[in-house]
Amino acid sequence: MKPLPALARGLAAMALVCLLAACSTSAGPKASGPAPSGVAIWASSTDAVRRLERQADIPLSAAPTARDDAVRIDPGRQDQEIVGYGAAMTDASALLIQNVLTLAERQRLIAELFGVDGLALNLLRVPIGASDFSPSHYSLDDVPAGTSDPSLAGFSMAKPLEAQIPALQAARKVNPGLVLMASPWSAPGWMKDSGSLIKGQLKLQNYDAFARYFVRYLDAMDQALLPVRYVTVQNEPAFEPADYPGMRFAAADRARFVAQHLGPALTARGTPVGILEWDHNWDKPEEPLAVLGDSAARAHVSGVAWHCYAGDPAVMAQVHRAWPDKDVFFSECSGGDWAPDWGGSLGWMTDNLIIAPTRAGSRGSILWNLALDENHGPRLGGCGNCRAVVTIDSRTHAITRNVEYYVLGHVSRFVRPGARRIASDGGPGGLTHAAFRNPDGSLVLLAHNASKAILRLTVAGGGQGFATDIPAGDVMTFVWREQVQRP
Repeated sequence: MKPLPALARGLAAMALVCLLAACSTSAGPKASGPAPSGVAIWASSTDAVRRLERQADIPLSAAPTARDDAVRIDPGRQDQEIVGYGAAMTDASALLIQNVLTLAERQRLIAELFGVDGLALNLLRVPIGASDFSPSHYSLDDVPAGTSDPSLAGFSMAKPLEAQIPALQAARKVNPGLVLMASPWSAPGWMKDSGSLIKGQLKLQNYDAFARYFVRYLDAMDQALLPVRYVTVQNEPAFEPADYPGMRFAAADRARFVAQHLGPALTARGTPVGILEWDHNWDKPEEPLAVLGDSAARAHVSGVAWHCYAGDPAVMAQVHRAWPDKDVFFSECSGGDWAPDWGGSLGWMTDNLIIAPTRAGSRGSILWNLALDENHGPRLGGCGNCRAVVTIDSRTHAITRNVEYYVLGHVSRFVRPGARRIASDGGPGGLTHAAFRNPDGSLVLLAHNASKAILRLTVAGGGQGFATDIPAGDVMTFVWREQVQRP
């Protein structure tokens, strides 16, 4: 929103203060296209002085003299289609957006996060029932202890309707192309051998009921005009948290559940919904490989989702090479007080949550909470020092745009849904990068100088190119128009 003249001076002064603090004014940076014959650049620096800041355009010309360390772009070599980028609309995030902010504040933030002239986020993960970032523990079919509900007569969307669904509807109104990925943290307690949302495993006799639970949820979301495009079978199935909902679900059991229950149930439902396997860390690639190795389960699995909390991101490419017809998504990572260095988080997240997944075939990246309050909540159990994309102060309503905001913005504002990753090879030592071609023909290069020195970046491809310097630690997004017309 353009400030009124009377407010401009105050907002400018606030912006100067916010260069070193994590606060910001009421609207984030706006995207604008590349110059007709030049290269537009946006940069973030390790000292946080530049945060997704527009730089001076540089000329695009016939390909610069070839250097051995040039980044070679080939728009004709296209790979996966991009779905998008975003975060999770947890109960915590939705409650803050819906119940803490005023209507005007909420509308501004939603427009900034999801609008095409803002961050343009378009991929959201949604917990099915409570996660650790919920003020209470619940499923969508809770019954008194010692009883069960195999007919799902008690299924209810009352809790999501309090804040999560209205927040999602507001986001979808701003961005009609919003894509949802839904994940359960636990089956209802009565379906499990623990009799509780905390710990335990799904009883074999309740596999069918759990599949129907998914169907009821998907139908309810359709009725709310919030169609879900992907579901994951279980959030972090190799982990049983002690103080918030979770459920251990072994690979062989997931394969049986998908092959004999969830897959057929979603097929019978008729509306296409992709089933994503794993939804856990990089340290156990044998888990999704085992499920994909089961031919009956594999027929229903559309892809594999990954988290960041353990292991090596290189395994995403390993699994994708084994099953190249299956999609890749990066579905969760949170920063927090354990990583307070802005520049370090900027670089690590860009490399491991955006560039590495993209080069491994990922169709999108999702960070953890979209919004948390000044106390890292609201929550009940789990992470007590996690950081969200934005922090909403529950007392003052001030909005802090955290490093995650800018990491996402370096791709979400420029790489549009339907874009294709294109080949980008070479480059000087210490440079990581990924390149894209948008549906409108514009090209995007995301680059990170992970070295401790200025790097000379030379980009060449398609008979054109450009050259510039990238300061140590900087993340830069370059956008330009391809001069050669392609189909």
